[in-house]
This record gives sequence, C-alpha cells and structure tokens, in this order.
Amino acid sequence: VQLQASGGGLVQAGGSLRLSCAASGRTSSRYNMGWFRQAPGKEREFVAAISRSGGSVFYADSVKGRFTISRENAVFPLYLQMNSLTPEDTAVYYCAADAGYFAGSYYNFNNAGKYEYWGQGTLVTVSS
Repeated sequence: VQLQASGGGLVQAGGSLRLSCAASGRTSSRYNMGWFRQAPGKEREFVAAISRSGGSVFYADSVKGRFTISRENAVFPLYLQMNSLTPEDTAVYYCAADAGYFAGSYYNFNNAGKYEYWGQGTLVTVSS
C-alpha cells in the first residue's frame, strides 16, 4: 500500500489543522495506523495510533487532549485533528501503517519500527 499525507501548512499558535492520509494499493486490508513527526534536528517521535479494529487508540503525552486520530470505515483515509497547536508541534508529520498483529500495548503502537508502510510526510509549522 502507498500512503500520501496531506493537510500540513502554516498556522498560528492556538490554531487547528487536520491532516489526512490517503492510500492506494491494497486498501481493503485492515491496518494498524499511526502518525509520527520529526522536528528539525530531532528524532522521529510517535504522535498517535489506532489499531486495526479501531478499538484502541494511543496518544503521546505531549498531544493527549489536543489531537484526535480517526479514520473512515475502519480503513483509509486516516486523519489527525490537531487543536491548540503550539510552536513545539512544528514538524514533518508522517502517516504509517502495518497489516500485522500488534499486541494491545502502547509500546507496540508507538514503535516506528513496527510499521511497514510510510507516507512522504507533510510539514506543519506553528508560529508564535
């Protein structure tokens, strides 16, 4: 499956953006899906994830209560609604997916190495 993230842009602190992740290819399968981000000069970090069944969602502490991960009809597109943005949220955001089994633990879903498919990233810039 090929992933395409979009929806990034420039927004003022306190504003909102919604990122989307579309897919082509084998989109009928169910995937564990996640969002990661990489700020300039920093390592890629976990943002949010949703399980194949949709029954479990996970968030990094830094975004909990501000960001919401969702998807339509249990498959793609995948969304990330981002509210109350701060300059610390500035990063390239990547969507990721994997069709394998993830044990229902935060430490599986937040592990970038577990995801096989990655989008190209979309830049989010939050100005102060």
